[in-house]
Formats: sequence, structure tokens, C-alpha cells
Amino acid sequence: MTGTKTIRVLLAEDQSMVREALAALLGLEPDIEVVAQVARGDEVLAAARATPVDVALLDIEMPGLTGIEAAALLSAGLPELKIVVLTTFGRPGYLRTAMEAGAHAFLVKDAPAAQLAAAVRKVLAGERVIDPTLAAAALAGGANPLTDRERDVLRAAADGSTNAEVAAALQLSQGTVRNYLSTAIQKLATRNRAEAVRVAREKGWL
Repeated sequence: MTGTKTIRVLLAEDQSMVREALAALLGLEPDIEVVAQVARGDEVLAAARATPVDVALLDIEMPGLTGIEAAALLSAGLPELKIVVLTTFGRPGYLRTAMEAGAHAFLVKDAPAAQLAAAVRKVLAGERVIDPTLAAAALAGGANPLTDRERDVLRAAADGSTNAEVAAALQLSQGTVRNYLSTAIQKLATRNRAEAVRVAREKGWL
């Protein structure tokens, strides 16, 4: 596109076939170039610093760090970089946490390539782009009732860790861990920590 600046994109996606397909589709756009690709969330910030980029496309589910956690690091370390979060799972809670982490757009991964390319251009122009279905679901679902510390404790307990192990990992007392877990279970109207983790994940609150 003569006279138009090429938009340099960083693509973070752990599934190689999906990543390559997205890169190929975006590469068909005359004003967009995928200049860096990573398969792990904990590689995102270093890649963005090593190769100057305008927009980062981040999948949510990645090893190392989630796309939302990576977005928070990018937002803090490279505030001029625009961030688009992609998700396979239309969990409304993810939208709120992604925006709080500094994302400028939130789209489902199976959106048409033209829609993704348009979102890249819009965020670079200073707009926010949110999948309308997810936006409606987020409004209907309400705010995340869990505090940051309750989420920390639930995450730490998600793999079956005991209260003592969670307490050691988070540098809390076992009594404090029990209290946080009890409050989270009550807020989510569940019977135990396993159910609380499942519900929080399904809502996108964890």
C-alpha cells in the first residue's frame, strides 16, 4: 500500500498450526506484517523488546503466562504498544480482566480474518474493539465477586495443593488461607474448593 505505514505485529499463540494460520492470514493484508512469533506467554515481553512492534496479538491460554498476564507486563513495560487479546473461550469474565490488564481489543479466535485485521488497524488508531457478544455476556454476568487475594488462593489451590502448601507458596498463615477459601466458596455458591475453582474458571474470573 503506497504511502501507508506497515503495521508490525507480534503474534503469541501456543498452538503452532493456529499461529501459522493466523500469521498467514494477516500476511495477506497489504498493510500488516507479522514480524515476531512466540509460543509462550513468558516470552512475549522479551520478544516485543527485541523486535519493535506496533500491535501484540495474545492468545489467552498459553504456557508460562496467560495472555492476560502477558498483556499486563506489556502495558507496564511498553505502554505505547497496542494489545489485542484473542480467546477460544467466550468467558465474559476474561473481558473485564483483559481490559484491566491493558488490552485494547478482545476478540474470539474464530472471528473472520478481515475482522481481526480491522481490529489491528482500529487499535493502532486509538480505538477499542470488543466482540459484541462477549460484551453483552460480560454485562449480563456482572462483576467478578472475588478479591485479588481470593483469586490468588484459588489459583494456588487449583492443583490440589493442601492449605499448608498454599500458605507456604503465598506466604500466608493456614488460617488465612482457610478464610479466603471459605469466603470464595461462599461467594461462588459452591460446596468446596474444587467447585469454586471450576465455577471461577468457567466465568473467566480466575
